[in-house]
Parts: sequence; C-alpha cells; structure tokens
Amino acid sequence: MLFEKIKSDILAHNSYVIGAGGEMAVIDPRRDCQIYTNLAEHGDMKITKIFETHKNEDYVIGSRDLARPTRAEIFHGARENFEFGTGVREGETFSVGPLELEVLETPGHTMESISLLLRDRSVSDDPLMVFTGDALFAGDVGRTDLAGEDKRREASEMLYASLHEKLLPLPDSVIVCPAHGAGSVCGGNISDREYTTIGFEKATNKLLSLSKEEFVERKVNERLYEPPYFAMMRKLNREGPPLIYNLPHLRAYTAREIRSLLDRKAQVVDIRSPTSFAGGHIPGTLSIWRNGLPLYMGYYLNYEDPIILVDDFNLDLDHAVRHFVRLGYDNIAGYLAGGFAAWFKQGEEIERNGTWSPSDLAEHLDDPSIWVLDVRNVNHREEDGHIEGSHHIYVGELEDHLAKIPEERQIVVHCDAGFKGSLAASILEKHGFRHVTNLLGGTIGWKAANYPLVKEEEKPLSASPAL
Repeated sequence: MLFEKIKSDILAHNSYVIGAGGEMAVIDPRRDCQIYTNLAEHGDMKITKIFETHKNEDYVIGSRDLARPTRAEIFHGARENFEFGTGVREGETFSVGPLELEVLETPGHTMESISLLLRDRSVSDDPLMVFTGDALFAGDVGRTDLAGEDKRREASEMLYASLHEKLLPLPDSVIVCPAHGAGSVCGGNISDREYTTIGFEKATNKLLSLSKEEFVERKVNERLYEPPYFAMMRKLNREGPPLIYNLPHLRAYTAREIRSLLDRKAQVVDIRSPTSFAGGHIPGTLSIWRNGLPLYMGYYLNYEDPIILVDDFNLDLDHAVRHFVRLGYDNIAGYLAGGFAAWFKQGEEIERNGTWSPSDLAEHLDDPSIWVLDVRNVNHREEDGHIEGSHHIYVGELEDHLAKIPEERQIVVHCDAGFKGSLAASILEKHGFRHVTNLLGGTIGWKAANYPLVKEEEKPLSASPAL
C-alpha cells in the first residue's frame, strides 16, 4: 500500500495519495498537481479516482486539473450543486485495488462535507485511516461560520453530530488525516502534530469533551476572520476552476514599463523584507513578504488587474507564483527585471517609511503627536497584551477603518514582529498618510527589551473576530 501526505506550505493544506494494486486515489488535490502524476508514474500506478472532501474556501481545488491528464473520476459530497464530478452519499464505497474508501457524510464546516474511511481489505476489515477534510483536525475542529451568521448555530449542531455520531465512534487506533495543519485559517487553533488518531483526539482535544450545548456555544461565539477572497474560492470551487495546465509564464518588465502600468491600475507587490521596503520602494506598492503572500494577498488584491512582483534578486519566483495560482490569481503577470535596483538605477522616484526600535517608541510613547496602531489579530492582542495607549485595527480590515486614523499625527504601526506592520504601513501610504513608522520587532521585540504589555479590557476599533 502506498500512502503519501502532500503539504502545501503557508496555507497548511494537506492532500493525500493512497494506492495499491496498480491504482491510485488522490484526496483534496491542490491546483498545481504535477506532484500527483509524478508519484503515480514513480509507483507504476494509474490515478483512477479523485475525492474532494468539501468545496474549500481557502484555496482553489485541483481535481479538474488533475482529471484532465489522468481521466480519473471526481467525487464530492452530494449536498452541494457542483458543476462537475459526481455526488456521493453516506455508505457508498469505492475500490482502489484492494483498498476500500467508505463515504461518511460529516456536514458542519460546510453542508456537503464528507469524510472517507479507509480499509485495506487485503489485510483486515478493520478501518485504518479516516480522511476528515475540515471536520476534525489535530487538536481542533472546523470553523462553522462560513455559511453565514444566520446558519452558524445550525452548522455548529451539525458538526457536533458529525463528530460524535460518525468520527469519534471509530476505533481509537484509526489514523486521522485532516485537510489542514497548524496555521490554516480553516480552524481556530490547529495543533502542529503531523499525525494523530481518533483515540488521541478523544483524550486530548478539549472541544471533543464538551457537551453539545457547550460545543455549540463555543463555536457560535468563536472569533475568526473571513478573508474577502473566500467568496471567490467558493465560487470557483463550486463551478469548477479554470484549467491552468501549467504555472503561468511571468514577463520581465522594465522600470519604465512598470511606471506606466501603475498609471493603469496594475497591482505591484513588493515581496522583500520589511527593512528593505522601509529603506526604499516604488510609490504605491503593497508590501507583502514572501511567506505572507498566501495569508494576505487575498485581503488586498483583485482578480482583474495585472499583478507585478518586485524583489531584490528575483530568485525562485516560481515558488511565489504557486501561492498566487493556489488562490486563483491567474492575473499574476510579471516582475521587475533586475529587481528593485533597476528602479533606482533608472532614477525613478522612491518612497520610504520610517522604522523604530522598541526603545524609540518607549522614548516617544507619551508624545501627543504619536498615534500607536496595533494591527495584530484581536485574539493575540487580548491573550498576549498590548502596548499601553495603542489602538487596534486588524491589518486585514485596515482599509475599512481608515477614517478612524488621524492623518495629522505620526502613525507608529506594529504587529508581532514587523512583517504585518510593513503591510499596514504600505496600505496607509497608499491612501495618503505621510507620517508612518513601522515598529521593527513588534510586541516580540517590545517584550524582549523588557517593556510591559498590558491586558486590561479595551474595545478594539475593529470589532471583527480574528484568524
């Protein structure tokens, strides 16, 4: 039997490959899907079946792209009107050589969510693994808010039933294979354990020990952000995303071409570090460090205007492009040839934002001309504490609350370390704020320098829940 977990970094998405007897099935494939066909060729197997545990909200599903070269059948939950594939119901079974996958309908995270129970009939009739999608994670369960606030209680009740009537009654030895790991936006606090079992989750996952009433209240009041791009993911994954065939080819743009593109609403994203961005950048560009791309591009980039990348040395841009493709940004168009150096060598205008250390902020904290803006998620602010006198707006919702920020004062923006602070600074600059400073080190550096964080009750300016 072949078993392989494929991890997509940053998004913390897990897909799975199982195979035996010359056949292979893929569960929850990603859009850049060549890795699955490579595994099939290496194992001398044929991919015959593709399963989607649910329509997904945080990435573009890859089943259509994988079915194109393999001609494999696509299966998904029957409670959603997908425009491709075949709907499946509780109890249906599918063979992959001597392996058998049984469908368990496990709604709650989404209405059509399914789990897949694996048996290796050549060895035993006992279940071996269960692929739980976003119903059950290591240390957590799926979020239930994505169908809308009016359906949140119903979804929470459905998820409780799915967990306690379908998954937890399985033998303790069954290995749990969720669609996401730690860091995913599809859960609240997913553990970083690579593998877990039904028995281990029953013993350690605190959400599973709650009564139905306690569980539902916890989920109804859970505070999680919903990035704007989720709506596009639901649409694409229901209708069937466009086929990409391969990663898009990026065009190399000159500095002058990019200056012209900016006038035509091109979206220029600077993927360098916060310190590089602060030292000098193209006016009007968005600062999202490489590893932050899949986390924050979905808040501020649209799906129509071309996207151009700015780096220092343009190394391994294909890796960055994968982040865009996995979130459906097929409008990724090119990059600045020669890196940022090509911009200033051309004598083009450069914009800068200030940087402060914790000691700089401490020295000016009582200055009435300073306005400290905390852009962390509200859970971090409440759990870890905040800098006294600071105001809170989550970075993903900053554009919705610009009117609350005083333009005449010097804005010192901070996050946990300085990366989200750089993003926030670039957004403020783009909207005309001219006195913006990023606190390098954020609250981590602030605590390391032995400055206090306070935890008294304070209502944030942005009352939206956090990732």
